[in-house]
Amino acid sequence: MNVLLVGLGGAVGAVARYLLGVGIMKKFPHPPIPIAMLVVNVTGSFGLGIFFAIAYGVIPLASYDAPLFLLIGIGFFGAFTTFSTFSIETIQLINEKLIKKAILYFCLSIFGSIVTFLMGFSLALLI
Repeated sequence: MNVLLVGLGGAVGAVARYLLGVGIMKKFPHPPIPIAMLVVNVTGSFGLGIFFAIAYGVIPLASYDAPLFLLIGIGFFGAFTTFSTFSIETIQLINEKLIKKAILYFCLSIFGSIVTFLMGFSLALLI
């Protein structure tokens, strides 16, 4: 049952990531940095923070047997956000000798994701 929950959440999260990414790329076809995955990862981190605050009130360290965590935390948000695409896009910028843009993208992605997770978590606790 756990695998099915992760798979179901993952399927929905992957499709949501694709649709959001395509929508962003249509609006910004030639961005200076890979903005689609930046928005996806930062938005996903914000959403995950909201989810943890509403579902648990804390940031759980070991919830691998909780159905809601499997469906939404691991499944949906695990598939919605993507570290692998972020890694590829960062390396592409470096290979193209766009070092400043690579550093900007790296910092915005990493720090932006952490900050927005904490913002989502904190805001949801206030509600």
